[in-house]
Amino acid sequence: MLFLIQAFDIPGQGSDMEKIVIYITVGNIEEAKKIGRKLLEERLVACVNMIDGMQSMYWWHDAIQEDMEVILIAKTTNALAAKVINQVTALHSYEIPCIVSLPIKDGNPAFLEWIEKEVTE
Repeated sequence: MLFLIQAFDIPGQGSDMEKIVIYITVGNIEEAKKIGRKLLEERLVACVNMIDGMQSMYWWHDAIQEDMEVILIAKTTNALAAKVINQVTALHSYEIPCIVSLPIKDGNPAFLEWIEKEVTE
């Protein structure tokens, strides 16, 4: 019997300079701007995109909820993932905020280099 094992990159477990995006949801654009600006000021991220007007449905306290939210997509390196997660958690209004990191497998080399440059200055 032959078993094949596929290696998966686990966010937070890759190389320190691996580029990642961190997906975050918040309750409104003011909170998104507050969190985004703080992450940028501390050079924890190179860029934050804010997408307003997302309709969310989810389970909370044994009931299905519906709310409008804002998505933040932050670009950074794997080395800073834990600091970004901690900072967002500290600033976030939700009891259990959505903050997940995803590896960037490929992209414009100049853009990926820019991410690294901006978070290491």
